[in-house]
Amino acid sequence: VLAASTSKTISKTTSKSNSAPRKTASAPSTSTSKTPSKSKPSTAPAAKVGRWRWPSQGKVVRGFSGEVHKGIDIAGKAGDAVQAVAAGKVVYAGNGIVGYGNLLIIKHNETYLSAYGHNRRLRVAEGASVKAGERIADMGSSATNSVKLHFEIRRDGKPIDPLKFLPKQS
Repeated sequence: VLAASTSKTISKTTSKSNSAPRKTASAPSTSTSKTPSKSKPSTAPAAKVGRWRWPSQGKVVRGFSGEVHKGIDIAGKAGDAVQAVAAGKVVYAGNGIVGYGNLLIIKHNETYLSAYGHNRRLRVAEGASVKAGERIADMGSSATNSVKLHFEIRRDGKPIDPLKFLPKQS
């Protein structure tokens, strides 16, 4: 979904909506400020998210590869449930970011975000608080050629391999 040249972050995720101008595909950010911060990253230990869960049933059809593919793709059927991997607040709900289709971004704490792309229907709005396991969207094929969920986890705005956080599939 993401081209190697898209190394910028999704900026101002808390202030965009469905009517926002389209942006180029890029990574979710933990930033909630409208002005860039010039301070150095915190050296404090990363906040923990209790227990991560899978966002959907299905087989991983494309893995994480850092700069080229900043998340994983999970196959499914149109309308399959997409669930929050942990409790948090929806900081973006819309389709204004090119390459992700109908996208949700959930801020779990000051350290972690999760992003859910290519949905057919978003079931929660910006500003909503969600519980772990809550149905937040229906899987779809928006901005892609097959039904799948593109899923990312970000730590301090940087992509990390979700498979290192999610429980082993049985």
